[in-house]
Amino acid sequence: MKEKNDDGFRAFVQGWNAMVELKTPAHHARMAGWLEDHMAGQNRRMLLMAFRGSGKSTLVGLFAAWLLLRDPNRRLLVLAADLKLAMKMVRNVKRILERHPDCSHLKPPATERDQWAADRFTVVRPMELRDPSMAAAGIGGNITGSRADVVICDDVEVPRNADTAVKRAALRERLSELEYVLVPGGAQLYVGTPHAQDSLYAEESDDGSPPFLDGFERLVLPVYTEDAEGNRSYTWKERFGEAHVARIRKSTGPNKFTSQMLLRPVSITDGVLNVEKLGRYDAELEYREALGRAALTLDGVKLVSATCWWDPAFARPAGEGDGRSRGGDGSVVAAVFAGENERFYLHRVLYLSVDPKAEETEADQQCMQVSRFLADNHLPAVHIEINGLGRFLPGLLRKRLRDDRLAAGVVEQNSRTPKAARIVKAFDALLADRRLLAHRQVWQTPLIREMRDWRPDGRYRGPDDGLDAVAGCLGAEPCRFDRSTTPPERRPDWRGAGAVVASADWEL
Repeated sequence: MKEKNDDGFRAFVQGWNAMVELKTPAHHARMAGWLEDHMAGQNRRMLLMAFRGSGKSTLVGLFAAWLLLRDPNRRLLVLAADLKLAMKMVRNVKRILERHPDCSHLKPPATERDQWAADRFTVVRPMELRDPSMAAAGIGGNITGSRADVVICDDVEVPRNADTAVKRAALRERLSELEYVLVPGGAQLYVGTPHAQDSLYAEESDDGSPPFLDGFERLVLPVYTEDAEGNRSYTWKERFGEAHVARIRKSTGPNKFTSQMLLRPVSITDGVLNVEKLGRYDAELEYREALGRAALTLDGVKLVSATCWWDPAFARPAGEGDGRSRGGDGSVVAAVFAGENERFYLHRVLYLSVDPKAEETEADQQCMQVSRFLADNHLPAVHIEINGLGRFLPGLLRKRLRDDRLAAGVVEQNSRTPKAARIVKAFDALLADRRLLAHRQVWQTPLIREMRDWRPDGRYRGPDDGLDAVAGCLGAEPCRFDRSTTPPERRPDWRGAGAVVASADWEL
């Protein structure tokens, strides 16, 4: 005899996880129970927020499959920030229906495979309906005329459509159209994490008006919660324990961690660059060669990488300030080194200037300065932002490097991320962790003034060319493996005589 609720969603999740040999985390069981209970309740408008990496989209995919199992006549619409993300959810649900033994009867026969597409599919169902059983759509797609019993908004708010007030207003207007898609009595589920202070998911609005999701049932699962004494309880301690969470906070910065892992909407303006957290050093680069190998150190610290970024513009004539053209941007080149101690050294920032009376063109003069900059700082390559003016410069710089007999690469970069977001992302985590230091010469450049005055809220109109160049350097730095953990002891080789590991008591 079947027990009560063994056809419920919680049992469906546990059965699926057992079939694929996975355990059901406690927070997944909680989410499953919450979804099932509210789907059966009067208010079927729901908001599920869980920290990044929690598996919320996977669980929602199982939820969609279970809804179709319970009622094959249901029509589900998945809406995401872009069509590819929505299709990912649809494909996941299709795989579940194909593999789950209780759902095999829902898959259409081979003669009707046109009903089993990548962006939409229709299960075997009693009713003849115009809309598919499940369909994917991007937030900018055409959903006019569609009807759905359940609308799943999976990560509709992302950085690229929520980084300005205008974009956030357009997103809200677009999502308001869902009222014409959802049938009376239908269910609506938002799944995501906040990306702005006035996020779609915020409980309160800045102007005192009702929040966008006013009246929605809410389940919020941050990566940890704290009691009055500051003791933390981790939601998924097996995977997101104290050490791993600390690494995430260190690498992403306080603002992004607060929004994506603690699920608290924060303003980008809270990430104003704090000069007090920028370190200072006086040491110069030391280049050495030994046994045919070169080494570059800084105050005894071995350097493991270097990044140079040139953000070109029409430079000012020499002697006229910080290299900014009148009414325009400045031409700035910057160099950042990374040390074995996991610190980053902003070694030089050069605001280029030109001599209008010189025989060389302005572009040639700038290329000459960049070539000297590369040589003086032992830099192996330079990234050039080619948006607009910089498009023709890579060829000129390569010629100058050949003439100067300097072996350095030229990497063309096309920046699409908004400047404010790029600067905050580059500086925020390093400054918060005090891992960014600047040479005393850098402290004497306009960069420090730019850091103090800069605001990322769209109202700032001052110079930020140095910030943009340094952000380019930091953003282009390669990712490195975490070597903090001790490697396991070497196991005996199972290949027998085919491989021999010899020990030695001598050193190179």
